[in-house]
Amino acid sequence: MGADLLVELGCEEIPAGFLAEAVDWLEGVFPERLAQARLAVASRDVKVFGTPRRLVLTAAGIPERQPDLAEKVVGPPARVAFDKEGQATRAALGFAAKNGVEVSALGREEVEGKQGEYAVCTRREAGRSARDVLPALLVQLFADIPWKKSMRWGDGRHRFVRPVHWLVALWGGEVLALEVFGVRAGRETFGHRFLAPEAIALDGSISGYVAALEKAHVIADPSRRRERVRSELSRIEGELSGRVRADEPLINEVANLCEEPTAVWGAFSPAFLEVPAAVVISAMRAHQRYFAVEDESGQLLPKFVTIAGTQVCDASVVRAGNERVLAARLADAQFFFREDQKQPLAAWAEKLAGVVFQKKLGTIADKVERMVKVAEKLASAAGADAAMCVRAAKLCKADLVTHMVGEFPELQGVIGRRYAELSGEKAEVASAIEEHYQPRGAGDRLPHSDVGAVVAIADRMDTLVGGFAVGLAPSGSADPYGLRRAALGILAILLDRSLPVPLSSLGEWARDSLSKIDVTDAHMEAVREFISARLRGVLIEGNDLPADCVDAALAAGADDVPDVRARAEALADLRKQPDFEPLAIAFKRVANILKGEAPATEGPYPDRFVEAGETALWNAFTAIEAKVDALLDARDYGAALAKLAELRAPVDQFFDAVLVMDKDEKVRENRLALLSRINRTFTRIADFRQLAVTA
Repeated sequence: MGADLLVELGCEEIPAGFLAEAVDWLEGVFPERLAQARLAVASRDVKVFGTPRRLVLTAAGIPERQPDLAEKVVGPPARVAFDKEGQATRAALGFAAKNGVEVSALGREEVEGKQGEYAVCTRREAGRSARDVLPALLVQLFADIPWKKSMRWGDGRHRFVRPVHWLVALWGGEVLALEVFGVRAGRETFGHRFLAPEAIALDGSISGYVAALEKAHVIADPSRRRERVRSELSRIEGELSGRVRADEPLINEVANLCEEPTAVWGAFSPAFLEVPAAVVISAMRAHQRYFAVEDESGQLLPKFVTIAGTQVCDASVVRAGNERVLAARLADAQFFFREDQKQPLAAWAEKLAGVVFQKKLGTIADKVERMVKVAEKLASAAGADAAMCVRAAKLCKADLVTHMVGEFPELQGVIGRRYAELSGEKAEVASAIEEHYQPRGAGDRLPHSDVGAVVAIADRMDTLVGGFAVGLAPSGSADPYGLRRAALGILAILLDRSLPVPLSSLGEWARDSLSKIDVTDAHMEAVREFISARLRGVLIEGNDLPADCVDAALAAGADDVPDVRARAEALADLRKQPDFEPLAIAFKRVANILKGEAPATEGPYPDRFVEAGETALWNAFTAIEAKVDALLDARDYGAALAKLAELRAPVDQFFDAVLVMDKDEKVRENRLALLSRINRTFTRIADFRQLAVTA
């Protein structure tokens, strides 16, 4: 029989983002800690809740005791643990004492993965009561939550995300002997701060706990609070002549800002709609956590919806207060918008010379000048309009010095696009100004236009090459200039558009534009390896390709990003075939025999063949070589591999009947030349030595 565990840590309001991360972490770690403590329960019986004022852990059916432990332990090598007479050494005595066994209980065994015999013993440990195990487990669990920031309070002895005020810890309805952050566990919780502030005694029942909190105006489960927010938004739409703009991230955020969500709508002056819609939405969303309202066609309406954290007695009072706050924000935005319009976007670009990008890499104006050079060359290679790309590159950072972006930095690019349109710039240039920031992160939109893609790549490649050249290569988690994000952005765009522009060319163009910086060959190699490592992750995780197929394709060349993907995909398709293993082994044998050998520069010479197997392999290869080369030139790697598969039997027969490393130097060199000729064709697709097959 087991008993239910209910733990609630009550504290001051936890920031919404912090709360979501803590709940996610606890959901993964809490069941693991129970299992490690030999108190495992089914994952479906473990629940983690969180509200701004509490973290809650529940586990149904925790065993009353740990099972007894009988664990085999491997100690030092037998030659160290016992002397020549078989007597225990100091090492054996220490090993036995550490594991609580007599020396006579030590044995000798061969251990898998190790050579020779090792001293072993069986460590036994009687199971302890869950009542004795859980307190230390919970103390450590709360201490290990990886908050981004934490604080001290009182006498400063304790550190947590916010000061802790109460603690509930009930197992089987009884209070555990537990103290966390200076607060002793009890059975009293508290409801809504304003609607139900009195203490609530709990009996330890998990369902009873949830019901008691709901009666006290607290919805403990974050998923149910999110549903409550959605329900409230649907309800309030009935009072509006419009619909609430879809915003799932904001729903998640506001659900973690309150314990009983209630929606209230408000309005603002239609005059503020002269400001770009993105600015109005940002002012509502980022600063006030308001939901925007739109009509059926998606046009913004002068209304908003806010989520209160308590029941609303008089909606008009709440509405008036929120309207007053938003009106002030929108008035500022309107003022900035009008001020910015007093000069064209190109005039703002001139001010970039006064803004430092990075001490060694100069100003943002310097960066823009470099981007223009890269964009012009890339445009020609990518088939984009070079003049458009150059113009977009010159203006793409201009909005950084505007009043509007100074107040709403999250709208860089968006504001630049709007100001470009108002300044009479061509549509392609205006859209590229916004698109060149895309993707801003994983899963974000990619540039839609050719011009936007070119400027986006030019921006990121300049940052990458310049960053490595001045010593900004990422170290651990530190990456202040976003070089990882820059590399991933370049790869995402190249893959999305299937652009066959070599990474080496991009790097050299960026290097040439950095005329004031000493960019060495070592720097360029480091950039190449950095991007290649990111590409490996993208293809394995993002494209769900087998790791060995990706490694084999990368080893054959990583300069043309879409081509690497195509070759890895062809290998992955080949892997699905029933005869993949013997075929891959045959190809791998060819590559392995050449390992360490200098590539043949001439031959083979058929008149020097001695064995029938040599002639048969040569004839089979020359019969398909031209067709395979044509397929490879067309990048039809699947068909090329299918054609190369015809060599499996001749290759196997060759290795079975022919000794490659013959004593006769000319015979040996001719045979190596034969294999080298074949391998050159293979390596246009992949390095088959990287495949996970046993040759």
